[in-house]
Amino acid sequence: MTAAASSAAKTAPIGPGRFILVVGPSGAGKDTVLAGLRRRCAGDPEIAFPRRVVTRPVSEAEDHDSLTPEAFDAALAQGAFALWWQAHGLKYGIPSAVDDDIRAGRTVICNVSRAIVGDVRARYTNVETVLITAPPEVLAERLAHRGRESGGGVSERLQRSDAFAGFQADHVIENIGAPETAVQTLLDIIRK
Repeated sequence: MTAAASSAAKTAPIGPGRFILVVGPSGAGKDTVLAGLRRRCAGDPEIAFPRRVVTRPVSEAEDHDSLTPEAFDAALAQGAFALWWQAHGLKYGIPSAVDDDIRAGRTVICNVSRAIVGDVRARYTNVETVLITAPPEVLAERLAHRGRESGGGVSERLQRSDAFAGFQADHVIENIGAPETAVQTLLDIIRK
């Protein structure tokens, strides 16, 4: 996995809002939990859920905007992303509008690669990480069920999930029950 941060100016970190970074292995249910949280926070002007931009076609499995690799590179060159990274042969970007949300004191919540957490902590004053995870057998079942991985894709993603073993998150959510339980736990973290 390769990661990169935007070409942010070397200035004081951006604040005063909170940046909540949701990370976790494939199959942990990050998108499901975030979708539930988004529904629970609908209409709250103090919480922002930026849509990731990914160089993958849009699907029902993941809530994101799509660009071709060439269009992504052009948008990156024009400063369209506050943060961006590469993983699994794809490019991911978080729109630069999050900077305005953070400056306005909002809480911004998004799913990112753990590889950019250090860059985000350097760019913003108030960053918290939430690791959403599940036991390996649950991850394997979810990955097989969603059907996005082909061939050895499930076993490759399970092997990558081992990298989270040493990750030091501010909060950990074990997503093994009803999705609403994990949604409530994340909502409690945000509202604290």
